[in-house]
Amino acid sequence: MTNISVDRCAELLKEYDNYLILTHRNPDGDTLGSAFALHRALSKLNKSSMVRCIDDIPAKYSYLWENTDNGDIKFEKIIAVDIADRKLLGDSFNRLYGEDVFICIDHHMSHREYAENLLFGDRAATAEVIYELVNALGVEIDSGIADCIYTGIATDTGCFTFSNTEPSTHRIAAEMMEKGADFALINRLMFETHTMSYIKLEQMALSTIETYFNGRCALMTVTQKMFEESGSNEGECDGIASLPRKIEGVMIGVTVRERVDGTYKVSLRTVAPYDAAKICAALGGGGHSRAAGCDFDCSLDEVKSILLKNIEAELV
Repeated sequence: MTNISVDRCAELLKEYDNYLILTHRNPDGDTLGSAFALHRALSKLNKSSMVRCIDDIPAKYSYLWENTDNGDIKFEKIIAVDIADRKLLGDSFNRLYGEDVFICIDHHMSHREYAENLLFGDRAATAEVIYELVNALGVEIDSGIADCIYTGIATDTGCFTFSNTEPSTHRIAAEMMEKGADFALINRLMFETHTMSYIKLEQMALSTIETYFNGRCALMTVTQKMFEESGSNEGECDGIASLPRKIEGVMIGVTVRERVDGTYKVSLRTVAPYDAAKICAALGGGGHSRAAGCDFDCSLDEVKSILLKNIEAELV
């Protein structure tokens, strides 16, 4: 397991003809945009690939794979995109594929090596790494690939509002617009359009917000009961984790989301100088300095107690 260059990754991809491309569970715009951009690029090289995720892919992302053949194939090699730790594949996919991943393409500084790694830890989104790879493959970026790369970049930067946004991020996004990315439609779908069920879920979640440490930390809870009562689901709530941090004075925003199996997914969003990745790494998770996550298999009260103890240590 080694870190490889973009050119070396392109060489390796040219050696085989059939690929399985895996995204992380609870898929977001970066893992999906990256996967389908690569899927489209490989097809231009007359190679076959299919994109798979352990969870259902939200319907709002359907434009990413329109006019492509994403059917089942007999694959030779496995590629993981935007997956910092193979456990993020999900339990059954990790058992099936985790040990056989050929190449992992990622941008997380907290990445745990499990394959040949094309890792750009200083990039705002994995889609930026995919952009470099597509160019190294000698593939012309058409409007379909541009839609995918723009989606990954826009969603992982909060439509260019997060602190991970660099001048190069804007330059790549601008090039995707020039290549035909339907940026207005993508921005509307990703940031301005919600189902009524999501709106109901958000209302319920906001009512749970608790503040700690003189208002510097806000914690919000999303339960399975809320999903049931609102009619919403995991696939609709990509942006819900950012809500606690939006409160004036909050430096560390926490969202605790209950999964179907009773475990909890925790998302942290921070304001400088507080490091979300550092807090989550101490709890077995990881991510970026301003956005990170971890998992718990205990009661909700225990989750809160452990989180607040670690957050307090960071705020001191």
